[in-house]
Amino acid sequence: MTRSDVLHILDGTGPRFGKSVALALNGLILLSAATIAVETMPGLPAPLRSALFWLEVAILAIFAVEYMVRVICAPRPWRYIFSFWGLVDLLAVLPALVLLQPQWASVRVFRLIRLVRLLKLFRTSLALNRMRRAVRSVRGELTVLGVMAAMVLYVAAVGIYIFEHQAQPEIFSSIPMALWWAVASLTTVGYGDMVPLTVGGRIFTTLVLFVGLGIVAGPAAIITAALLESDLEDAGLELSETHEDNDDNKGDVT
Repeated sequence: MTRSDVLHILDGTGPRFGKSVALALNGLILLSAATIAVETMPGLPAPLRSALFWLEVAILAIFAVEYMVRVICAPRPWRYIFSFWGLVDLLAVLPALVLLQPQWASVRVFRLIRLVRLLKLFRTSLALNRMRRAVRSVRGELTVLGVMAAMVLYVAAVGIYIFEHQAQPEIFSSIPMALWWAVASLTTVGYGDMVPLTVGGRIFTTLVLFVGLGIVAGPAAIITAALLESDLEDAGLELSETHEDNDDNKGDVT
């Protein structure tokens, strides 16, 4: 068995064991997610908490071994290590540090990164490929919208600070603090923890909310249009191939 065969098995594309190994690894990811949730429940019996801990140790060990195997079998190890999936795999095993040094307990949050690995199931998915092509085709427009959103966020934070600072000096104490209000307002979430009280602040908030609708809806509309265009291109390509096949068949008959 070659190194390439091992990678295909781990990716779930191997002809013999690939699917089984991929299902097992993804099952471990879901089991780990369930373990993380159960561990947060208060009043767990000590034996159960200990069992969950050792289960987490076993899962971490499996993922650590898988990561090392991927590094060893990769044609270009450094390229894999610094790739997106390489970094995800590394972050998934970083919580093993907590077993060595208690002060690294905060690293345990990286266990949740394992859930991102489930996206590997869709690597060869037609839907994901269509989405990737659509996003790539409109990345320029998305970049422009991102820059505009950042500018609008800053202007909104400055504006609400000017209107509300004197009326609510503790809540709108600075522009960085007002930036949180701008994010909540532009995304139309509106948590209600920072609310304008002045007439000018409320009028300004109304304008910001209308702008926020466009900022939030813009990327969704652009990606939807790109997906529709991609579907039309695929349909046109299939129709063209069908016509070519029919022409070839006619030529064979004559």
